[in-house]
Amino acid sequence: MSERDWMAARFEEHRPRLRALAHRMLGSVAEADDALQDAWLRIDRADTSAVENPGGWLTTVVARVCLNLLRARGTRREEELSADLLPASATRVTDPEEEALLADSVGLALLIVLDTLAPAERLAFVLHDMFQVPFDEIAPLIDRTPAATRQLASRARRRVKGAPVPAGDASRRHRVVRAYLAATRGGDFDALLALLHPDVVLRADRAVVPTPEPVLVRGARPVAEGAMASLGRARSAALVLVDGEIGMAMLEEGRLRVLLRFAFDGELVTEIDVVAEPERLRELEVAVVQG
Repeated sequence: MSERDWMAARFEEHRPRLRALAHRMLGSVAEADDALQDAWLRIDRADTSAVENPGGWLTTVVARVCLNLLRARGTRREEELSADLLPASATRVTDPEEEALLADSVGLALLIVLDTLAPAERLAFVLHDMFQVPFDEIAPLIDRTPAATRQLASRARRRVKGAPVPAGDASRRHRVVRAYLAATRGGDFDALLALLHPDVVLRADRAVVPTPEPVLVRGARPVAEGAMASLGRARSAALVLVDGEIGMAMLEEGRLRVLLRFAFDGELVTEIDVVAEPERLRELEVAVVQG
């Protein structure tokens, strides 16, 4: 067997783990598959004669490709690009069922929070906490010391670990938002209407629709009708903590696209703030909520 064929066999042997790594790093099936393809092209051109641990070496190559892709996200405004300028992964038709199954296996809220981390934080956390790669092997990938890499993973872990649902009013608000999400996902208009104050106000920034001006909707029935229209987005939504308060986040193609923040009067929702502008999303701290 040639050296190339031997490495190709090792790549196929480790493909499930490498794909899982890329999915956790990038958040979407399409981008994970693109990353593996890119990684194989690099591997195929490389001199692998000195590779003693193919599994670890392949993990490093895929992680580096994913890190480059994450950094590229931060240097371009993807939402402003025309469709013909988008990468293939953004226009490819993916299998929604597979995407949902993979997201469910990882945890949708976890993927949402991972998308809010800086690339180096995400790499340190995913490789160490989810794939048991030692910090001294991760550090060279991000040009940090092992101690600094450990700190990055620890900072990410606090966000991912989140906080348990508190008692009292916060617990009640948590139940209301959970019921809101369930009603929206299930298309249960009456159940959703029962959660809204008659004079509820929904505000959505210009990136949500998009529209020339922010959207303002008043009244329980119009707000509920709007929520029913976003049924597709609700299926990729999860409960999260937004600046320490219970909220909802929606993932699209592995990216955090929309956050919902709520205000309450007892057990009724009085205000909903829908955030989609990238600048506003970056200003909010998002964490996993336990329970």
